[in-house]
Amino acid sequence: MTRRGAALLQAADCIIYAGSLVNPALLGLAKADCTIYNSAEMTLEQVLAVMRQNEAARKTTVRLHTGDPCLYGAIREQMDALDADDIPYDDTPGVSSFCGAAAVLNAEYTLPGVSQTVIITRMEGRTPVPEGERLASLAGHGATMVIFLSIGLIDKVQTALLQGAYTAATPAAVVYKATWPEQKTVHCTVGTLAESTRAAGITKTALIVVGDFLAAQYDRSKLYDPAFTTEYRKGAPQ
Repeated sequence: MTRRGAALLQAADCIIYAGSLVNPALLGLAKADCTIYNSAEMTLEQVLAVMRQNEAARKTTVRLHTGDPCLYGAIREQMDALDADDIPYDDTPGVSSFCGAAAVLNAEYTLPGVSQTVIITRMEGRTPVPEGERLASLAGHGATMVIFLSIGLIDKVQTALLQGAYTAATPAAVVYKATWPEQKTVHCTVGTLAESTRAAGITKTALIVVGDFLAAQYDRSKLYDPAFTTEYRKGAPQ
């Protein structure tokens, strides 16, 4: 939570938070007379009705999403509706769980000689994905992959990954509730992904990360290579 985010929560007259995806400790920042709604139990229309009601009463509403709402936050439809009603709002950025997962794993998604691309996606399930973005197709790139909203489909995820460029030995990890007090991490391989996840008892609220960035081998960066010349320093002959 950023300082600005904390200040907004403390000032809010109404908070609509994203159910189990939001750390409940954040709600402790709300003032005593703040009205709090759990959007997991609401439809879009109900959420908008609360926003409109508070706007008409000149009250401040905070729509509290997990991490950064630009990823799987379903905020576009909310913003479009507010625009249509000429209701002003501010989109305050947060820290996505995929960034939190990297911190928990002490990992860098982009490593020289290993991967310079991060694919953020999810497994197709009850909610479809565009035909060209199916997991097996994206796995063909062999890039670093971060998979949201798919832990309940872990067997299908493993199968799809193995249809791409990854092998059974490709490193993988599952991070449950990254940065929360109850966070849990599972280190495994693509070949043991489903088995390891079940053994850890993880069934929801977790990210799957895949790729050789989790292995030990990578090239040294040019950025700090003493032989590499940059705009700010001249490289020394080796």
